[in-house]
Order: sequence, then structure tokens, then C-alpha cells
Amino acid sequence: MVVEIDEKSGFCFGVQNAVEIAEKALMKGERVFSLGPIVHNDREVERLSALGLVSIDHTEFRKLRDCKVLFRAHGEPPETYTEAEKNNITIIEATCPIVKKLQSKIKETWEEIRESHGQVVIFGKQGHAEVVGLLGQTLNEGILVSSPEDLDKIDVTKPVWLFAQTTMSIRDYQNFAGQIRARMKEKGISDPEKFLHVNKTICGQVSNREPHLKAFAEKHDIVIFVSGRESSNGKMLYSVCRNINPETYFVSSIEEIDVSWFKGKNSAGICGATSTPKWLIEKVRDFVATI
Repeated sequence: MVVEIDEKSGFCFGVQNAVEIAEKALMKGERVFSLGPIVHNDREVERLSALGLVSIDHTEFRKLRDCKVLFRAHGEPPETYTEAEKNNITIIEATCPIVKKLQSKIKETWEEIRESHGQVVIFGKQGHAEVVGLLGQTLNEGILVSSPEDLDKIDVTKPVWLFAQTTMSIRDYQNFAGQIRARMKEKGISDPEKFLHVNKTICGQVSNREPHLKAFAEKHDIVIFVSGRESSNGKMLYSVCRNINPETYFVSSIEEIDVSWFKGKNSAGICGATSTPKWLIEKVRDFVATI
């Protein structure tokens, strides 16, 4: 059986950058805390924990004093920085530059339009760490939407500035924007483009993987998609593969692989999320190659 790795799978720049920053800090022998799992992949979290990285939640963070805490790629809201300063916590900044830029854009937009009753709408996943940081730029006055069912949250008779969490599906984002325009027309707004301002905020590394993975999934008899269960990006890209190739299986480790999946298969493709470390994808490839 031919076994091929998708060379474009694995950590995106933001996650790779955060992991390297963490490794560099740990090499100095210092005690380093990570506010939340550094990446939505249990195996990579376990690897870094073995090096000394301690994952904590926000409740534990508020109890810390005089230490070093890494802010992961997802970013944090302004109040977390205020808390760190108050408790003499040294921040190891690992927020993805693309997320950081988006945070600044949302804050700037919100400050400009709030007096004129404009609306900042964020298309993202409820409770996702990045979304919490984005909403924080608006003092949590921004409107979070995740699906067409949330359209009623938006007053389409007033101007809307639409942003997306960086790892959302570009297709879903475009569809949602189209539904807002349709609602505006229903309300008698003849030129919705003057009321709806759609910002292109989905990461190019994420959106460009969709068409690539479609082609990759199509060329193999079976696809093994490697990702952490909590990865938003992983769930989305897995769906992309499975829609093209029904013989696509989601695994977090080699222990979850069923050898019966490969009966009668001549080629297997191994791919993963932007939060999946390359070493784990290669480990799965090596295991599949022995079947």
C-alpha cells in the first residue's frame, strides 16, 4: 500500500511560533505557565509538559504572583493583561501576529463606530479562546454569531462591521455575509454594501488548505486525519476531507487506528490540522506503513 503524508498539513505559523517561544523559555530552566493548553492537541501538550510547561486556567492565573506566563497563539482580552500587570506577572507573548492584528482592527473599529450605533459582529465559535480575546476588544459589546440561527441578534437596519475568527471556514463566512445582505434587502435597504462592511480576517494558511486537502483526499482510497478532539480547525478540515472522501477517519493517536479500515485499500493519505504537530503525523504515517 502506498502511504503519503500531506506536506502542507501540520502547525500553522502562529502555532509553530508559540511552541518555539515556549521551548526557548523552557530551555532556560525557568518555571513557565501556559494560560490554557498551548495548542488543541493533547499529545503536543503532553510533550511540552514533560519539558516543564504547566497549563493553567484563568481561575488559577488570577491566583499567581511574580512568575512567568505564556499567552498562547489564540490571544487574550485586555483584562488579562491588566491582571498580569497587577500581580507582577511577566508575560511571554506568543499571540499569533495575525490574531494580534485582528484584535487591533476590531478595537479600532469598535471605538470609531460605537457612538454612531454601528455594530461589530464576530463570526466564530462560542467560548473559543480566540473569540474571547476578540470580544474583549469591544468590552464584550460585540455580537457573536456562529450560524444562521444567530441572524436575529443583528439589527440589519443599522450598519454592520463583520469580522471572523481566523480559523473559520471561508465558505461559511461568505454564506453568512450573504444572508445578512438578504436580510437587509428584506428590510428595504436597496444597497446593503453601504451598511455591511465585510472584513477578510480568515487566515490564509487555513483557507488555502481547504482546496488543497480536497485534492489530496480525492487521490487516496483512504484518508487518516490526525487532530486533537478540541481543535476547531481540525473539525472543520476533517469535514472538508470527509465530504470528498467518505473513507476519511479522524484519529488523535495511533491507538485509535483500526487496521480493518485498510482492507482492500491501495493508497492511504495522512493529513492533519493546523494544530497537529508534524512529528505526530509522521508517527501515524510510519504506523500505517506497517499495515
